Amino acid sequence: MTLSPCFSRPSYWPWLLLLCLAVAVYGVGLDGQYAPSNGDELVYTHIARLTAASGQWLPLASDLDQMRNTKPPLLFWQAMVAGGWGENWSMAALRAPSVLYTLLTAGAIGLILRRITREPRTALLAACVFLSFFCTFRFGRTYLTSAPETFWLGLPMLFLLWRTAEPAATANQPVRSQIGSSTTTSKSQGCPGSTCNRLNLASGTTGPDRWEAAGWWAHIGWGVAIGLGLAYKSFALAAPIAATLWCAQLALTPALRWQNILRISARVGLTAIIALGIFGLWFVLDPDPTAVWQEFVLGENAGKMSNRAGYWHTAVAGGGFSVWAQALGYVQNAGLLAFVVLGLMLLGLVSGWHRWRQPEAEARVRAPLAAHQTLLLIWLGVWLLVFLLPSQRSARYLIPAMPALAMLIALHWQRIARGWFLPSLLLCGVFIAALARIGWAEHDLGMGTTAQFVTSQGAALLGLALVLAGLLRPAWTRACTLAATLGVFAVFGLATAPLNGAAGHYDPSTVARTSQQRIAVPSSFNGQFERFEFVLPGNRFAPYDGDARAFLTLADNAPELQRLLATHDAVVWLQTRAEADQPLCRPGCTVLGQRWEVKGRHRNGEINLANLWYPQQWLFRREWLVSR
Repeated sequence: MTLSPCFSRPSYWPWLLLLCLAVAVYGVGLDGQYAPSNGDELVYTHIARLTAASGQWLPLASDLDQMRNTKPPLLFWQAMVAGGWGENWSMAALRAPSVLYTLLTAGAIGLILRRITREPRTALLAACVFLSFFCTFRFGRTYLTSAPETFWLGLPMLFLLWRTAEPAATANQPVRSQIGSSTTTSKSQGCPGSTCNRLNLASGTTGPDRWEAAGWWAHIGWGVAIGLGLAYKSFALAAPIAATLWCAQLALTPALRWQNILRISARVGLTAIIALGIFGLWFVLDPDPTAVWQEFVLGENAGKMSNRAGYWHTAVAGGGFSVWAQALGYVQNAGLLAFVVLGLMLLGLVSGWHRWRQPEAEARVRAPLAAHQTLLLIWLGVWLLVFLLPSQRSARYLIPAMPALAMLIALHWQRIARGWFLPSLLLCGVFIAALARIGWAEHDLGMGTTAQFVTSQGAALLGLALVLAGLLRPAWTRACTLAATLGVFAVFGLATAPLNGAAGHYDPSTVARTSQQRIAVPSSFNGQFERFEFVLPGNRFAPYDGDARAFLTLADNAPELQRLLATHDAVVWLQTRAEADQPLCRPGCTVLGQRWEVKGRHRNGEINLANLWYPQQWLFRREWLVSR
């Protein structure tokens, strides 16, 4: 096989290797108990497991009050199929489809930028940037809805970008790319007639007034794709994606005549109807549509448009739910690349200011904004504006627009000032050092193997070397920042590997002895008890608030543990401040097994400068499985 001329250049290979590293990082710790996520993942897992156990696709099943129809059924059906209807019930199996969706989205981003720029390096860079966003790493590989919804809802805009990214069209700018601006013809751009004809044929154009990015069939296909995205998350997402498609196609229309506006509106309306129709099948197929209406439509969606504190009070002074916090949602989603996003925003503001301040004579002849950049800005802007409206605002709602941000960053990579990369690079160094120290503490406590310890520390040293290289060599700063960000993810996966092995699980013989028993387990958040389905499968679990007891005295905890032992076959007991190597019920109880657990809650003052370097004092604790 012969490599293309672009990939035969040595400069592209480091970016290809970095992309391979990113893909590998997304597979490390996929079955782990401590993969970055949130508690809702276990709620969804619980619903999927019980629905699979019922042997029916619908209705959805749950033991949690008001936690049954929390999401449309496609999310749960995906888990049921991936988990073999309970035969292969592991977190790795449930999370694998999310990773596949994320990698497909990254691949589409790369292919589109390859078409726009004809530069494999920029294409690889864009894919790496998308995979380096913390929101992608957190919600794009765990069993949540963000990965599939980002893929399906992004397909229409990715299609438009592909159509407008015809290399010749990008170079000659034959179509208007700004809403409300005058038509830019091929003649005004000065391109040769043969070239302009090729552009018109590529875009399906028969004249300036008949230019269109997509016809009826494309909109029908978009309706199906969007409908699948809605069936993963919510019918409410039809609003931002329909508004985005409508604005994007208006921006690509050479002349904003009423016929064109009506045609685009009708097609986008058809797309929305098809998408909502696919979502509406849930009401047709579910034997209890009234519950779907009450729990999902009214409870999960309509409730987000109201607030007890008052809509305007929340919008202006609502802290994390305010419009000011939501305006920085893209920055928050970027994680360690937050400063790079701020640099891109500043670059855009400065460029826009200079364009606006140009003298009128120069403004008449200046080139319009490239079509693909217009589409990317519309994609980001419309999603942000739509999700400023609900009273419950979250940066997570902006995740489906993150592919656009990744492409913009890649397109302006060299124009973003180096100073914006340095804070991100330094943060990477801090996180890598902290994770390396956690891995060292695990080794001191006897967790993991020597090979795991050497691997995690070696990865940390390599990551710190990247940080140092980026600080000392200005030409390397940007690339080292991206590599160090992925390095943080890699070191995290390697540092938590011991907890995903024998140290974080009960001995197989212990698991074999405990079957079909009623076990009291600590659960301090919705559905948190579901994690024991992967630790002690085949049992019935009764949750109690274990974290709340961690700071109580021996006199308070001893009678509670005795009560739990008297009413259950076994108890999973978390180490409290009054316990060392043995649970407080000893010698009056039997310890069936033990494992290490990571503390989820800390009291004020528990972590301070004196013990910050000793995570074994505040991060880890024992968990015992005890019986009478």
